[in-house]
Amino acid sequence: MWYVYILLCNNGEYYKGCTNNIEDRLERHQKGWVESTRHLLPVTLVSYTVFTNQQKAYDFEKYLKSGSGRAFMKKHFL
Repeated sequence: MWYVYILLCNNGEYYKGCTNNIEDRLERHQKGWVESTRHLLPVTLVSYTVFTNQQKAYDFEKYLKSGSGRAFMKKHFL
């Protein structure tokens, strides 16, 4: 299984990521081991979506980072 997740960072911004081990990845974010969110702690899991196909998960993560994807995210997940 592949997970596309959305985190709320302490600056009010949202971080989008993809992983095949959601528990480990969240722990790494929360401990400051992820460079992208290290300075934005604490982070809170807002939502995640499960995929059986890795490529579809990565495509959805990329979409969420686009302009229309951010609008979709705000409408459906936030």
